[in-house]
Amino acid sequence: MKKALIFGSTGMDGSYLAEILLEKGYEVHGLIRKSATGNTVNIQHLINQNKIILHKGDLADVTSLYRIINEVRPDEIYNEADQDHVSWSYASVGYSCDITGAAVGRILEIIKQIDPKIKYFQPVSSNMFGKATEIPQTEETSFRPQSPYAAAKVLAYMMCRYYRDVFGMFVCTGVFYNHESPRRTEDYVTRKITKAVARISKGLQDTLLLGNLDAKIDFGYAKEYMEAAWMIMQQKNPDDYIVCTGELHSVREWLDEAFSVVGLNPDDHVEFDPRFARPGNTGVLLGNNFKLRSIGFEPKVKFKQLVRLMVEHDLKEAEKEKNIL
Repeated sequence: MKKALIFGSTGMDGSYLAEILLEKGYEVHGLIRKSATGNTVNIQHLINQNKIILHKGDLADVTSLYRIINEVRPDEIYNEADQDHVSWSYASVGYSCDITGAAVGRILEIIKQIDPKIKYFQPVSSNMFGKATEIPQTEETSFRPQSPYAAAKVLAYMMCRYYRDVFGMFVCTGVFYNHESPRRTEDYVTRKITKAVARISKGLQDTLLLGNLDAKIDFGYAKEYMEAAWMIMQQKNPDDYIVCTGELHSVREWLDEAFSVVGLNPDDHVEFDPRFARPGNTGVLLGNNFKLRSIGFEPKVKFKQLVRLMVEHDLKEAEKEKNIL
């Protein structure tokens, strides 16, 4: 039985990955931070069934990272933990640089010291391309980050390349474009919209405040992207892959599609709020996933299916809320 260690096991990506690896017969271990002990909703079913083994630690604490990796001695490590919100990175530059960027160097150095044969997967971000020099972006496109978060992801990416090239370690990266699911937190615009749409349709809310609706985004389904992460780690040689759908849709399209699920007009409920506008805007981030397709990955959940999936989930949640009230 293979052993996998997931950092960020309580989050959207980490929880989907844990389920996928368990289905594939892995023994799954996860790191849990003190601040996440009250937020295990995404993996509570796995905890209740004793399917995941949790270890206390934090990416900011090198001693806990060393202890956990040394105790578990996993075959594969997936780092799904970071400060992953662009807007938050403007307000917490130091923390974002440390947890999203420098922590990757800490993890890789520990792996090198304990067992350099451990395979490692690092998700990075399409935000690294920032003011993109070409559309669509490929694995060879140059980086031009427009946020502390994106700059930290560039550091994470380069640390992975360094340990792979210099020490011959099996280190892979996945350049993830936006990926969504019902497990998204509502401080992301996609979930903010679907949750508001559901609450408005149930009479629990009247207005939705949003920033720029013109931004065009390559939206994918988070669970599928975790399948892609596993596929990348099963290749003979470590490498970097763009993980995307190759399709662009605006935030306005997401908004319109979400309201159409419940038969309402967004213009009756949506207002612009400048507080949600970003100080640094990216160019058009559209990925070319030819390389990933060459190893067998094919995104199946399309844009409209993804929006409906999230709205229908939030309709059930809104109905529960209404019944309580």
